[in-house]
Amino acid sequence: MSSLSAASCDSTKDATEPQEKKPLKPCCACPETKKARDACIMEKGEEGCKDLIEAHKDCMRALGFKI
Repeated sequence: MSSLSAASCDSTKDATEPQEKKPLKPCCACPETKKARDACIMEKGEEGCKDLIEAHKDCMRALGFKI
């Protein structure tokens, strides 16, 4: 029973208090392009995946990362 009431308290707390916006970490940015890039590099190496590497860099730059 205590876990149920704790869960309901947490959801109420989140709804009433403003959440601080944490900066996006590079490891969490652009997961779609990162996944495709990493899979390609594992299969073909960096030379065979230049287009996917550039697509990931473009995505990171669009989010404000300096690459």
